[in-house]
Amino acid sequence: MEQTKMNYKKYFFIALAIILLDQSSKMLVHNFMYIHQEVNVVGDWFRLHYLLNPGMAFGIRWDSEFGKLALTIFRIFAMFGISYYLVKMVQKPAHNGFLICLALILGGAVGNVIDSTFYGVFLNNAPMEAPTKWFHGQVIDMLYFPLFHFRWPDWVPLRGGSYFEFFSPVFNIADSSIFIGVVTILSSQKTFFKEELPTEETTEIEEASEISVSKTDTEEVPPSQEINTPRTSGE
Repeated sequence: MEQTKMNYKKYFFIALAIILLDQSSKMLVHNFMYIHQEVNVVGDWFRLHYLLNPGMAFGIRWDSEFGKLALTIFRIFAMFGISYYLVKMVQKPAHNGFLICLALILGGAVGNVIDSTFYGVFLNNAPMEAPTKWFHGQVIDMLYFPLFHFRWPDWVPLRGGSYFEFFSPVFNIADSSIFIGVVTILSSQKTFFKEELPTEETTEIEEASEISVSKTDTEEVPPSQEINTPRTSGE
């Protein structure tokens, strides 16, 4: 039992580290940058770009006001659901890599839940049309990787003359943590969920053992015979 508790702590510490790193980066951006300010970190392809995202991850927006509230509530339920699932998988126990991925997803989910739930009140960044500041906080995004960009030639169907940039979404550490966790799980299913099948040698030994036991059970033991000792003439 004590060992199981230590395992819980290890994975929840990973989630806590993601939360602290995510929230620290958001507070630094909030306090030292202004909206839409952009700072080059590594050349032109890695920048900090301060954005407020009222919607989902990677800059995706949800225009419906009911949708924003539904998204925040869904995130809260998902946070508790992932926590419960992580505990069950530790008890199982599941593959260590899978548990680490769940911890990354949990940390990212909690990081964005904090934004959506509290930032509207404590950072006063809820949209003007929000009916309440609670549960309507905007997520702070800042990581921007415009790796390359170009303009499509005019002769390209549908896209001709338009501007293309890769990678255009602006996101945060919580989004990155969720993305890494999910992609790793999807790409490592054979490693995380493989079933140990018996080898041919083990199978042959088990079959031979079953046959031996079966024969022993069905053999009839001959009844003991009385041994007649010849009498001597003097008797």
